[in-house]
Amino acid sequence: MNLDQIVEQAVSPLAEALAAFVFFEIPLFGGRWPFVVLWLLAGAVFFTVVHRGINLRGIPLAIRVLRGEFDVPDAPGEVSHAQALSTALSGTVGIGNIGGVAVAIAAGGPGATLWMIVAGFLGMATKYVECTLGVRYRQHNPDGSVSGGPMFYLRRGFEERGFPRLGAFLGHFYAVGIVLGCLGIGNMFQSNQAFEQFLFATGGQDSWFVGRGWLFGLMLAAGVGAVIIGGVQVIARVTVRLVPFMGILYLVGTLGVIAINAGHLPGAVAAIIEGAFSPQGVAGGVVGTMVIGFQRAVFSNEAGIGSASIAHAAVKTDRPATEGLVALFGPFVDTVVICTLTALVIGVTAQADPVFLEQTTFEGVGMTSEAFRRAVVWSPYPLAVAALLFAFSTALAWSYYGLKGWTSLVGESPAARHLFNLVFCGFVALGSTIQLQSVLDFSDAMVFVLCVPNILGLVVLTPVVKQELARFLERV
Repeated sequence: MNLDQIVEQAVSPLAEALAAFVFFEIPLFGGRWPFVVLWLLAGAVFFTVVHRGINLRGIPLAIRVLRGEFDVPDAPGEVSHAQALSTALSGTVGIGNIGGVAVAIAAGGPGATLWMIVAGFLGMATKYVECTLGVRYRQHNPDGSVSGGPMFYLRRGFEERGFPRLGAFLGHFYAVGIVLGCLGIGNMFQSNQAFEQFLFATGGQDSWFVGRGWLFGLMLAAGVGAVIIGGVQVIARVTVRLVPFMGILYLVGTLGVIAINAGHLPGAVAAIIEGAFSPQGVAGGVVGTMVIGFQRAVFSNEAGIGSASIAHAAVKTDRPATEGLVALFGPFVDTVVICTLTALVIGVTAQADPVFLEQTTFEGVGMTSEAFRRAVVWSPYPLAVAALLFAFSTALAWSYYGLKGWTSLVGESPAARHLFNLVFCGFVALGSTIQLQSVLDFSDAMVFVLCVPNILGLVVLTPVVKQELARFLERV
């Protein structure tokens, strides 16, 4: 029995049990909704209504914050607003934006795209709440660094309301979950999918790298380790340059493919709109398409999971609401812009070849690569570069998320930080070497089960967010 089989047998029952809780389906409105999707969607709608459409009305003020109009030179924190946003974006803009969209379209048809956009818009309000709280309840460490996120606002927020034991339990539960989850969704999955795209670009099964995933993994792990050893300030300096570069690279590529197929663009847009409201195509009709779109969106931008608030908590500010406003751009860029562009690339390809979605043997990243290749034969090569950068940047952000979860449990000692970084880099190398589906399933489910205590905490602490916005608006 090899290592893969041993680990599969050990982890598979845990993965199945956890997934059964997180993804169990609830019959509603003529369809079947995974619990996690309903929970996150209900939270997003609640925050959008309670905060009076902050998704839209907060954007002009958020732009002013990003431009530095309200910066205080001696404010506590470690990174600028732009750096905090880039670090958080690097954690959400990843392989899922390339391959996850293809999975959604294959399952729910082009119409799933529209519901992804709707869910991304609603998720902006959730990000605003959790990132405001991330700064409000962050911890200032003796070495000048800061630590924040759900681990802290759940514990301290509930303690303020007279429930210290509940807050301590929820905070520790979140910390354990983010540590376990970061090794899968933000680590092994990223390196695994980056290697798959790398193989696709270098000859597929004829590539010299077939069977040499360990070499690719070691190189990726070395790059990740070289950055994360410097802490959040180095991670932020890298991501503030890397995120715009990879975003522009992917933007140019997608717009190029769309321009080449410009004649098919109206048909692709029409298919998205018609498919979103058409009862044909998937089980459950309109609701089935809606569920798939919402599910893909919440899996992509992670609004409600709370992870992004860990990165945003490191910002230099004395007004927590400023970072909540900046965080509005996270779901917008990740889901409304990048996921939509991916969907349009697949859409125009499907319009040019109506049997593309039915006959292609590729799935996930491979389907998106094939759509690019049909427009420009050499396009999988820059797409492989973009996929590698997406995986790299996502690993950087999630290393920080996992580290803060780990140090909130064991303390902020240098030895604790070095141990976690070493283990994290080891899992990066492992991800592109072996297939451990149950490990990935377990970590994915572990991350999404975190939305249960997180959304609960966000609802309870919403009055604090309103107070923080009022304090900031007084200054404005």
